[in-house]
Amino acid sequence: MPSRPAGPVDGPAARAPRRRTPRHRGRRGPTARVAPIDAGRQSAAALSDPPGTMDPMSVRIDIRGLPPERIAVVPSPLAELGMALHARAVPDHHPGLQSWATAVSARLDPSLADRLCEADFLWTTSHSDVFLPSAGLPGRSALPGGTLAEELDLLDRLSDEQFVDAALEFSGDPAPGRQHAPVLRDPRARQHALDLAAARGPRQLRFTQRLFADPPGVRGWLRRLLEDCDEAFFADTWARVRPQLAADARHKTELLRRKGLAGMLPAVSPALVLDETAGAITVDKLAVGRFGVGDGMLVLVPTSMGWPHLMVLHRPGWQLVLHYPVAAPGPAASGPAAPSVEQLTLRMRALAHPVRMRLCRHLARAAHTTGELADAHGMTAPEISRHLAVLKRAGLITTRRRGRYVQYRLDLGVVARLGSEFIEGVLR
Repeated sequence: MPSRPAGPVDGPAARAPRRRTPRHRGRRGPTARVAPIDAGRQSAAALSDPPGTMDPMSVRIDIRGLPPERIAVVPSPLAELGMALHARAVPDHHPGLQSWATAVSARLDPSLADRLCEADFLWTTSHSDVFLPSAGLPGRSALPGGTLAEELDLLDRLSDEQFVDAALEFSGDPAPGRQHAPVLRDPRARQHALDLAAARGPRQLRFTQRLFADPPGVRGWLRRLLEDCDEAFFADTWARVRPQLAADARHKTELLRRKGLAGMLPAVSPALVLDETAGAITVDKLAVGRFGVGDGMLVLVPTSMGWPHLMVLHRPGWQLVLHYPVAAPGPAASGPAAPSVEQLTLRMRALAHPVRMRLCRHLARAAHTTGELADAHGMTAPEISRHLAVLKRAGLITTRRRGRYVQYRLDLGVVARLGSEFIEGVLR
């Protein structure tokens, strides 16, 4: 893989005090070249990775030929129960729900808590598709049920193969270009699932072995577990969040009717972008995937307890589901919109350079001109300008003009949010 030669911003010349940038004389790959960098405007290519180092970080959904009548926005009590179990098990993912999770755990019966631990990988490290069983029914046109009992009945209608595959979602998606291997019929996929379960602990391994040996028995056990959760805590939670989810579904449905998919998607999530020309939806996530709706439906399921997770159900043979959070709880609900994955990458990369970190130290204390920063750091003004251009493109600094001079200042608010935005980006 050819490497990118050091440019004038990132190479050794940027750290040399007050001398001209030397002409690059290093080894050059077949496609590598040194491109000039404008002092006032940084090109996107100069901040991107070399070709082949990283796939585009997004999920793309092919919706060509999808009519509006095959798009539905429907709440799901079973999917919300799955998110509630996740929020209780991993409260760090959901800081706005920590008090709820603490209260539920405090009054939970110890025997029920032990049973939840037995299958916690269904909702802890991944969100199993068993919580959206309507997507797997024949015809790919079923919708989530109106009650938890109705949705558990839909879960009972899945085949054993579907149920086991969905329950063992932690075994991972197949590599690009490789076919999905059903674990009940493929010995290698079965052993792979057992190996991964063993790595998570003896309890998970025992559950997976039981699942392979007796799928109907484990399905009945899981149904009773979820019914007990409903009785213990979820019925009250669902009564509280259901009106919000129903109102959100009505609002999105009305937007779809009046403005079409292009008018509805921005209201669902700023991470969803419609390319009407290509007939595709791009989901801005730290994931890579290409999926199609085909002749099935596109179902959008709102969640009140799922922020910041924006999930795409794309199991082979199932209809495609977008599981989206209706709002961020707590202070995040009224804060600025989360940056895109691309913008987050620009900010992290901009701060990774030692010279730019030293510049941030000065700019955090007061506004400075390019000349002042050049004097303070023993560098030329053009070199400082190039680094400032990188920081500005990443949205980390602000500018103001004072007569003939432009002063730069670190945007402390943006930098302070960077940690939480990074967490939100990787959990989205």
